[in-house]
Amino acid sequence: MRIVALLCLYLTSMAGQQTPAPSSAGPTQNNQQKARAVVDQMIQALGGQAYLTAQDYYAEGRSGSFHNESLVGWSLYYRYWKWPNKERTELTKQRDIVQLYLEDKAYEITYKGIQPMDPEKEERVRQGIIRRHYSLENVVRGWLNEPGALLLDEGPSLSEGQMAEKITIINAKNESVTLLVSPETHLPMEKRFSTRDPRYRDRDEETTIYGNWKVIQGINTPRITLTRHNGETVSQQIVLNITYNNHPS
Repeated sequence: MRIVALLCLYLTSMAGQQTPAPSSAGPTQNNQQKARAVVDQMIQALGGQAYLTAQDYYAEGRSGSFHNESLVGWSLYYRYWKWPNKERTELTKQRDIVQLYLEDKAYEITYKGIQPMDPEKEERVRQGIIRRHYSLENVVRGWLNEPGALLLDEGPSLSEGQMAEKITIINAKNESVTLLVSPETHLPMEKRFSTRDPRYRDRDEETTIYGNWKVIQGINTPRITLTRHNGETVSQQIVLNITYNNHPS
């Protein structure tokens, strides 16, 4: 009888204990959810719906070019951008040189007329088309809405000596962009991507560093961007004036 009583007591105590339910989300899903949360915070910091629905902008600024980490020249630029793939940049104080990008086509307009620019012959044109494809606007407003897009949280990292959250976004074509996001402001600090050079088959890495953010018409805008190609500084742009949703013809 004593044994039976002890057995009943044991079974009663076991019945009162609940086995923890297994987590419905695996490590991969949890990682993607964390990455998505960082990206969602970043989009809100950029301006939320104002950023996601901006149709165009007009910007005036200065563009600096570098060689061997030394500044070799500054030039004025006047840029019209229209979502998703139209861009017109007028150069020089007289605005008499125009570079026009329409989807994956490029043209130059001078006093001689309009001429197509061949990305296979001109490296600057090829890089210009690539940079448009991997632009922050295209990644956030385009890639994230594509079926099969994947987000990866790669943990803490450093950008220019400051702590950042490292997130990689991969689209359905297996193209990827890595964003380093400030844990304090939730704004992007750095954007990285790599492509393969069609001639030498080497991997080219490009980095864009964002700074001096300012809210304009509800959209957080970097007033300074620095571009590095394979670790070498190649250009810097300073925005002097910018307005959104002008609806140019």
